[in-house]
Amino acid sequence: MKVVMIGASGQIGAYIRDEALARGHKVTAIVRHPDKIAAQDPRLSVVKADILKDKVDELVKGHDAVISAYNPGWSNPDIYNEQIEGYKAIISGVKKSGIKRLLVVGGAGTLEVAPGVQLLDKASFPENIKGGVLATREVLYMLREEKELEWTFLSPPASIALGERTGHYRVGKDQLLKNKEGESKISTQDYAVAMLDELENPQHIRERFTVAY
Repeated sequence: MKVVMIGASGQIGAYIRDEALARGHKVTAIVRHPDKIAAQDPRLSVVKADILKDKVDELVKGHDAVISAYNPGWSNPDIYNEQIEGYKAIISGVKKSGIKRLLVVGGAGTLEVAPGVQLLDKASFPENIKGGVLATREVLYMLREEKELEWTFLSPPASIALGERTGHYRVGKDQLLKNKEGESKISTQDYAVAMLDELENPQHIRERFTVAY
């Protein structure tokens, strides 16, 4: 496929980008800082752009799908507003381009830890990331109102960190997944595997789902 990757140099986006390339897809990486991408691959095109300023429809036009790991930066003091404005631009631009498929790197904060209780309600998030966590929840709510796009929102478990690419994971919907030891975790590499599996074999159109070990 011809895939656009927004936020392709980030902590999660970079691994989704590399997983897509490893599977033979052509990837257009849209980033604010192209120098952060050192990977050399004939199937990779790197485009310098800012989705808050540039026309998203023109950036993504002609591709089969868009994967977004957009994040204005955890240290950004206006992360809440910029993330919401960024996703408004992404959703609008993808629709205008004629592309139907949009996959979004979501957060764990909206996963339920008890009936009607989200992790965001129970956990104590550091102030420097709370704005981003709240904004990611708003993005999910925005997508749930979206009837035109074939969107998917993939929530990681409570812990996602660099580790091993096993190719194995469990799938859930709206509840936080935990293993027998009570841990809720996955490697960044296996999260990327799950995202590409969903791209290639859609199982969660207009749905949020989650993965964990």
